[in-house]
Amino acid sequence: MARDQKRFRRGCVLINGARLQLQDLSIVYDGQITAVDSVSLDVEPGEFLTLLGPSGSGKTSILMTVAGFVPAASGRVLVDGDDLLGRPPNERNLGMVFQDYALFPHMSVAENIGFPLKMRNWSKADIKQAVDGALEMVRLTGYENRRPTQLSGGEQQRVALARSTVFDPPVLLMDEPLGALDRQLREHLQTELKRVQSRTGITTLYVTHDQQEAMTLSDRIAVMRDGRIEQIGTPAELYDRPATRFVASFVGETNLFRGRPTGSGSGAMLETGNGGQIPLDGIADLPRDEMIEISIRPERLTIGGGARCTVEATIVEVGFAGEMIRVTAQTSSGDQFRIKQQNRGQAGQLSAGTSIQIGWNPEDLVVLEQPVD
Repeated sequence: MARDQKRFRRGCVLINGARLQLQDLSIVYDGQITAVDSVSLDVEPGEFLTLLGPSGSGKTSILMTVAGFVPAASGRVLVDGDDLLGRPPNERNLGMVFQDYALFPHMSVAENIGFPLKMRNWSKADIKQAVDGALEMVRLTGYENRRPTQLSGGEQQRVALARSTVFDPPVLLMDEPLGALDRQLREHLQTELKRVQSRTGITTLYVTHDQQEAMTLSDRIAVMRDGRIEQIGTPAELYDRPATRFVASFVGETNLFRGRPTGSGSGAMLETGNGGQIPLDGIADLPRDEMIEISIRPERLTIGGGARCTVEATIVEVGFAGEMIRVTAQTSSGDQFRIKQQNRGQAGQLSAGTSIQIGWNPEDLVVLEQPVD
């Protein structure tokens, strides 16, 4: 029996996740447009790593180069130490799932899933066994004789996922596979996708511009900007300790303030201009006579007393968002804070023009690493 078939067991495709490495990878279009600039990245065996960034950041270019559809200008793409560059896509043995599913309309679900096995000369009996197990894994048992046109968008995407993993690829590549689905279905399939990935142990490189999707699915996230990795870390690391202004504002909402630190210890302040002062109590090793930028998440701010760091402000706007209440408040110097609080029936107590005290804990404030001019 071929190596690909050895790992199969009914109801579960067991995959040996490989290590994917990008080493100084650069991608240039038309000889002059640099889409990716010397990116290095290690994806560990069995890891789910997401390339997250806005349009034009280079994330899809990286995926297409790993897949073999876009040539690299320089660098290496290694799977368990084996360099893939120069090989055509069909010789890389990688699983791929795209937004448009790419199912064959004239084939049944079973034929679509079994197609890569047929191309690898598996026997009919082994193909049927593998397809049955893949259908069970994606919870589509009983759908084997249906055509893609008889399936919902979510069902088609699950068929595409089964087809891309049934042949035991070392790495799975996914390019915004949930982007065409509505929000509710997308959230459901996020859970399904993570379940399948965890169950198979396949190394996964995922591309999306959706921050929430990346946070839900990923073991680690590489935030991309202008062809480079801005920061890489776990979802919690990126959200709680963003390194730069771009990461702080792209991964979730935040409040950003620029200014010069003055004082020390419990008397440390950020002078924001126009007489504005924001407490920096508890922040160690603050630079002197340099502009810095700080970030604090809206949900880490409180309204009322009890916090170690506080400022006085006036409510400008109150927004009701079901389980959350959004408050915008402004200090006398013009510094504006956005606050998110759980809705506990207090919306009627908050209205524009009301004076409030905004508070936070020192550990929730982040001094961004990138220098400010």
